[in-house]
Amino acid sequence: MAERPHGARLAVDWGKARIGVAAVGAGTTLAYPVETVAAGPSALQRLLALVTEYEPAAVYVGLPLDLRGEHGPAAREVLSRAFELADVVGPGLVRLVDERMSTVAASRSLGSAGRRTRQQRRVIDQAAAVEILNRALDAEQSSGQLAGQALEELERS
Repeated sequence: MAERPHGARLAVDWGKARIGVAAVGAGTTLAYPVETVAAGPSALQRLLALVTEYEPAAVYVGLPLDLRGEHGPAAREVLSRAFELADVVGPGLVRLVDERMSTVAASRSLGSAGRRTRQQRRVIDQAAAVEILNRALDAEQSSGQLAGQALEELERS
């Protein structure tokens, strides 16, 4: 079996109003919620602070592809934000991973844990980020490399 990449990793579930953040420590496989950041003018500063604190080997940004796997309006918006994040945290750190159905899976997990829909609002973005990170960790486990697509492989639009 391939060796896992080293270092902490962060995952970001970027929404219009809120940004969920999750983390996993170096050498571990347990993703956990970190916080929900308000999407707005200070969001990049807060994300930079989290990157500085965790010193991750990668920041996985969930890319909301449509069900056909194509870039719709939501994916284009997240791509724009991912490029802004890369400008702040440095090149080579931000990677895109398919996040289709991550919020649905997170909602199911929270519901199974006894949280009603109304109670989920405060943590659903963090739970979706955990789901994104778990998917990336699974991909790392099977390939032995960082998951997703490096942002610098794409052109800015």
